[in-house]
Amino acid sequence: MPASAERQAMIKTIQELPATLETTINGLSDAQLDAPYEDEWTIRQVVHHLADSHMNSFIRLKLILTEDQPQLKPYDQEAWATLTDTAGMPLEASVSILRGLHQRWVALFESLSEEDWQRTGYHPEIGDLSADDLLQIYDRHCREHIEQIKRLLAAKGW
Repeated sequence: MPASAERQAMIKTIQELPATLETTINGLSDAQLDAPYEDEWTIRQVVHHLADSHMNSFIRLKLILTEDQPQLKPYDQEAWATLTDTAGMPLEASVSILRGLHQRWVALFESLSEEDWQRTGYHPEIGDLSADDLLQIYDRHCREHIEQIKRLLAAKGW
């Protein structure tokens, strides 16, 4: 269990993700957003994935807080990244989702009691997940995907 200061730092990462993402992708052309790089997703796919993944995590957190050991449904993120709501979709759709979602997610995380942090749900691919686990996973998720976008931009010389 992370100390309160560690939790606050992770919550701050989640709070800042939408603005950090907007700064990172600001001014990119469609060609840049859709440029392939090795075996990684395009920048457009990463941005839409962030919205998909973070919506799922937010719902999982709410299930954990309101149900007794809920089943947390997995999803095929690779398949989701190829759906039509990702390919060619303007980024603003997902950035808008992230802005509002992260405001609510942060408010929810900041409201949790020590007992709430320990509540768990069961994910069939991972096992038991607590609210603390979700915070740690998504702190890392935010940071890793921002770094991925920056790496793709650097690799292309943009």
